[in-house]
Amino acid sequence: MDGGNLIDGTGRTEDVGGTGGIGGIDGIGDARRALGSFLRARRGRVTPEQVGLPGGRRRRVRGLRREELARLAGISVDYYVRLEQGRATRPSPEVLDALAGALGLDTAERRHLDTLVGAGRGPAPRARVSPLLRRILDSMGRLPAFVTNHRTDVVAWNELGAELIGGLDDPGRRDRNQARYLFLDPASRTVFPDWEDRAAEAVGQLRVATGRYPDDGELAALLAGLSARSADFRRIWATGEVVMCAAGRKRLRHPTAGLLTLDYETLHVPAAPGETGLVVHVFGAYEGVRDAGGPAGT
Repeated sequence: MDGGNLIDGTGRTEDVGGTGGIGGIDGIGDARRALGSFLRARRGRVTPEQVGLPGGRRRRVRGLRREELARLAGISVDYYVRLEQGRATRPSPEVLDALAGALGLDTAERRHLDTLVGAGRGPAPRARVSPLLRRILDSMGRLPAFVTNHRTDVVAWNELGAELIGGLDDPGRRDRNQARYLFLDPASRTVFPDWEDRAAEAVGQLRVATGRYPDDGELAALLAGLSARSADFRRIWATGEVVMCAAGRKRLRHPTAGLLTLDYETLHVPAAPGETGLVVHVFGAYEGVRDAGGPAGT
């Protein structure tokens, strides 16, 4: 296992990590520190009691101490400190597995560790909606659908998709960036009754994107703007949330159809060279409900 010997018992005390980054959010704008930022955030979410360690009210650290996590993962404290500080950026798969196990990471979070370690440098990818993809959207008929890129920009939609989320044909009415809409438009909290869940999804998707595209200046600017203007964004970002688009159920309030409960599926369009992969979001009335027509109909 790369990363030195087992914990050396130095009893090293915890120090307060820096927040090197853009807009006060740790790990953005500095690819070397992104791994440490993520580990620090996830460490803060694990209580000592969850891993069989004594807690207590006098602890000055939120979550696990660095030496506690190092001990659980079976690596030296010094090596773990270098990981968090961005001075060790190529840990082995065995070290990542050990850290993931100690932190209780799920599959998406473990994959994100690999992304952070293997992230390359290069120009930001462009998003291209092919004519075929547009025809596919239009052919979906009674299924609302829209397409987003890695920055959560809505870049294409069909007629019912536009009707479902509203304002896509009028940029002055609704921001086409899903994250900006959620965090900066008060109307989003009325549209999405489960706003906190939708906001966490958006942050989690953006975190994945920063690992994949560390040199994307537009993405960095988006995150800086959200951090500067939204305390909720800063709060959720600090948790280390990671989300891979999948499938599930969502609720939203439509101006004419009222409160809708919809099943959704995400279809991933592979990236061509120099481009970013796109995500197609497809909605339908949740299973067991008869065709209601309108934007929720299937």
